[in-house]
Amino acid sequence: MTLVAIAPGGPTLDVRGLTVTLDNGAPIVSDIDLPIAHGRIVGLVGESGSGKSTIANALSGHARRGTAITGGHVLIDGIDMTALDAQGLRNARGRIVANVAQDPATALNPMMRIGDHLDEVLVLHHADLRAQERRARIEEVAQAVGLPTSHEFLRRFPHQLSGGQQQRVLLALAFVLRPKLIVLDEPTTALDVTTQAQVLTVIRQLCRERGIAALYVSHDLAVVRNLVDDIVVLYSGRIVERGARDPFFEAPAHPYARGLLAAIPDVSERVVLHAIPGQAPTPSDRPAGCVFAPRCSSQTERCIAERPTLERLTSDRWVACHHPSGSRFEVGTNAGLIDDQSSEALPVLTAGNINLYYDERQILFDVGFDLPRAGCTALVGESGSGKTTLARALVGLGEAVSGTVVFDGEPFAVASAIRPKEIRRRIQYVFQNPYRALNPRQTVGDILKAAIRHFFPVDPVEASARAAAALERVALPHAILARRPHDLSGGERQRVAIARALVCEPDLLICDEITSALDVSVQAAILALIATLQADGLTVLFVTHDLAVVRAIADKVIVLRGGRIVEQGPADMVLDRPTHGYTAKLMADSPRLHGDVASVPPLAFA
Repeated sequence: MTLVAIAPGGPTLDVRGLTVTLDNGAPIVSDIDLPIAHGRIVGLVGESGSGKSTIANALSGHARRGTAITGGHVLIDGIDMTALDAQGLRNARGRIVANVAQDPATALNPMMRIGDHLDEVLVLHHADLRAQERRARIEEVAQAVGLPTSHEFLRRFPHQLSGGQQQRVLLALAFVLRPKLIVLDEPTTALDVTTQAQVLTVIRQLCRERGIAALYVSHDLAVVRNLVDDIVVLYSGRIVERGARDPFFEAPAHPYARGLLAAIPDVSERVVLHAIPGQAPTPSDRPAGCVFAPRCSSQTERCIAERPTLERLTSDRWVACHHPSGSRFEVGTNAGLIDDQSSEALPVLTAGNINLYYDERQILFDVGFDLPRAGCTALVGESGSGKTTLARALVGLGEAVSGTVVFDGEPFAVASAIRPKEIRRRIQYVFQNPYRALNPRQTVGDILKAAIRHFFPVDPVEASARAAAALERVALPHAILARRPHDLSGGERQRVAIARALVCEPDLLICDEITSALDVSVQAAILALIATLQADGLTVLFVTHDLAVVRAIADKVIVLRGGRIVEQGPADMVLDRPTHGYTAKLMADSPRLHGDVASVPPLAFA
């Protein structure tokens, strides 16, 4: 291993001038300087494509196919990861730097038991440990991350665990080797707020107690604010702002950082959301001056001609901007966004006594509610509460389901096989993962026209015109029609999925966690689109675990727990004055963008 002398008390991680490029020489990230001190947690934030995951990979000495680390150094506890050979990297990964992936379903071997996952890591990196010692280490780390240590639990397979338990297993795999640095890449994106709060608490405690430095990669600034000590904002491959957490959230200096905060909903109050206009440039198409200038309302001729460098603004703040802001960041409240009378309107759908079974196990218990016409009703609850099961039953995807559903005054069968085609057209579903829901072999135009022809007897010319109109309705250019899903960003794919539902001209749109994996700016744009569709008369059932999103868009809230509705009513009333303890806990566990958080001592960047 290559050792580099570092000053006593220096940072555990010291990234100096890191540059990662494509094969054609275009830089993905450039001149990255990033120190993280012993026991500190740094949040790395930015939109998709900004280079967050590229930096996260580079900390392990890894570059994805078609890319290469072409400059700079990554020093972890004095070891230069960029200078290690293949064997040195294999030894370092896990022992010196560990990674926690976003999706446990792809990171865990479905054929291996949980205990065997942990034991295998120890055998590979600590061959000198006896079986009894490995068992003790496994029990220690399992207990530290809040997992059972019983023999029965450790013999379970990943599919026998909840999503939160699977994520804790990934944390255990990362901490079991006691690394110097841990890199967490969006580890709580798909978790409900209660499970997320538990996982974040585990991360915070382990890093503090064991003195492990951590880089937390996320697009969710509310989560970042409630976890990290310091924050780094990345845009188009460059750091545009970095510094201590509290000063950043009180008065972000870079226009891009202020734009990110303006796009984030807050569970504490209903605020006006503003998506950042335009899109970030690709690595091969970045302007000569400030890369954010084309999207910045404060741009000047200097911004277009001259690229700003990262310079010290205060003792604990660095900013790359010719015209940084020094003012406090004020949110605009939007208490009047929701029409409170919508909850009193004639419901477009009434469900009663919905019961559903998986084999002999009952999942839903006598569920009943109304969906106000042209309103947005949020269906919330923890993972496993039955949210998606209920939503799928309404659209006809449930089996062994009973109950009554009245749609627009007419009762219909819950089972899809005997549901009229017209009802199927008028109730449309948008799935959480658009990449899996869109045919990868078809163009966007073919995907939309297939849905149109299924419900309407139109000729090819009319079908093409309707497809183009649907894209325009979701703010996508006509050129998207010729592209395939893999050519699109996550936000674009989600808009295509919504457009596919809209071409069917529905009266009810069921959205299942459609913003959970999106950037905050893209999320703000999607939420604005939902509000526009409501204004056009569309009724929306929005399934989510994010109560901040609920606060931003919902007229009404239905709280589901264990397959039973425990509370429902007007959104602001339920969120501000919950009557059920479960709802109160969901609110307490939701990260807040504003208000008090645990204080941490500031870290000044050198």
